[in-house]
Amino acid sequence: MLSTSDTALLALGITIVLLTPGPTNTLLAAAGLRQGARRSLPLIGAELAGYFVSISVWGRFIVHAAHTLPWLPSALRVASGLYIAYLAIDMWRAAVALPDSAPRTSGPRALFVATLLNPKALLFAGTIFPAIAFENAGCYAFAMSLFACLLLPIAFAWISFGAALGSGKLRWLDPVKIQRAASIVLGMFSLSLAWAALH
Repeated sequence: MLSTSDTALLALGITIVLLTPGPTNTLLAAAGLRQGARRSLPLIGAELAGYFVSISVWGRFIVHAAHTLPWLPSALRVASGLYIAYLAIDMWRAAVALPDSAPRTSGPRALFVATLLNPKALLFAGTIFPAIAFENAGCYAFAMSLFACLLLPIAFAWISFGAALGSGKLRWLDPVKIQRAASIVLGMFSLSLAWAALH
């Protein structure tokens, strides 16, 4: 079983990465914008299934590969830190926009595939989730249950965000300030990953 501090770090990492804008969150928000929150709820199950499959496959692969390549976990942490730093810089430069050009058929299948191919799954498996989660069935069940408990409200928040934009309730929202605040959070998270990889 994970310690209290390990559980807190896992929960924090999951929350930060799930809140970060990306392909899956964009599809969730676009669905909320176009069809409302209630009709978009089945997409949450598709997101959870996509992450479940992808994280499990990546996690098992990394654990087995680490036996022959012991440097792999540290390298993945460094690569993940650099990727998140890149996202933070990119997010600071670009203005937030919920693209109206997003696919209009963002149904459960499209969302499942987008999540399955989402680079965040590798980040979860190689950096956020502890290696023990893919070696011990009890730890795996606990980590994935925690992941599901955090994913459900965050996914609903993205759908609700899109629905609120569609209803015109968020006209006061300043997308640039939101994006820059998110980029600062990502930058701090990137530094913490680099610190963990080097110590």
